[in-house]
Amino acid sequence: MRAAVATRFGGPEVIEVREWPEPAAGEGEVVIDVEVTDVIWVETAIRKGNLGGYFDVTPPYVPGSSLGGRVHSVGPGVDEGWIDKTVVGRISGFGAHAERVAVPVDSLAELPPQLSVETAVAVLNDGLTTLMLERSAPELAGKKVLITAAAGGMGLLLIQVAHKAGAHVVAAARGQAKLDLAKAQGADIVVDYTTPAWEKSVLEATNGIDVVFDGAGGAYGTAAFDTVQDGGWFSAHGTPSGSFAAYDEAEATRRGITVRGIMDVQADGGPVSSADVITRAAAGDLVPVIDRVFAIDQLGDAHRAIEDRAVLGKALLRIR
Repeated sequence: MRAAVATRFGGPEVIEVREWPEPAAGEGEVVIDVEVTDVIWVETAIRKGNLGGYFDVTPPYVPGSSLGGRVHSVGPGVDEGWIDKTVVGRISGFGAHAERVAVPVDSLAELPPQLSVETAVAVLNDGLTTLMLERSAPELAGKKVLITAAAGGMGLLLIQVAHKAGAHVVAAARGQAKLDLAKAQGADIVVDYTTPAWEKSVLEATNGIDVVFDGAGGAYGTAAFDTVQDGGWFSAHGTPSGSFAAYDEAEATRRGITVRGIMDVQADGGPVSSADVITRAAAGDLVPVIDRVFAIDQLGDAHRAIEDRAVLGKALLRIR
């Protein structure tokens, strides 16, 4: 079978489509004929070799973790009724960008008729973290909520969740197209965080933020922390700017600001299943924005587009 393979650590050019061993379903697993996979920012950082402290991976390897398709076969202990069902799911580690993948059956969700495979795959990975953040954060109704990286896949879902909860939503992103998209998803105020001292304009407009969902990290996340008012809540879950947000722990303690990292969010808000996300998506609570769908031999192009901040919402990979 064919798979998109990161042949070594480096730029997008290290990704090649190669023949790869066929998977076999182990205990509690199914093999899926993959149709569509998700492409996310963290995969680009892993491919560069920048996240060795978080992910144990050695090239050559097949990237990708979220996928959708039809169940081809089942392993020991799995009901044969799964065969031929159209499902979405996640694998442990990597390997989704391939024509066939073995997936734990307990990670799967069967697609309801109102969702396409593309929509379900686009919402799955970001939806899991979005629901964890929703569960972890304080009650959002009536709160002033700042979302950074607001035009990314998860940022847009967070805007939807916060808006529907009755929050006053401030979305921070880069460039007018992304700001327009954030506004269309329910943001009340949009701000370009490439503008110098952008956090001051947030403070002037809000007199302080109650809840921050920081998906950007780095200097953007640090600036976002400066907008939080005393007694507020801050999630430092994103690293697209190169690192998680740095903040003064002593100041957070002194001002009564609760700060939660990604591991805290997973502990506070979990467990969340694929079925939980698909149920919310089918109800219209989580609506992904799909910007581009790449072919399997264009995975390097997809990585390049994500790194260049050229994707609005989600990028997907069509395998077959």
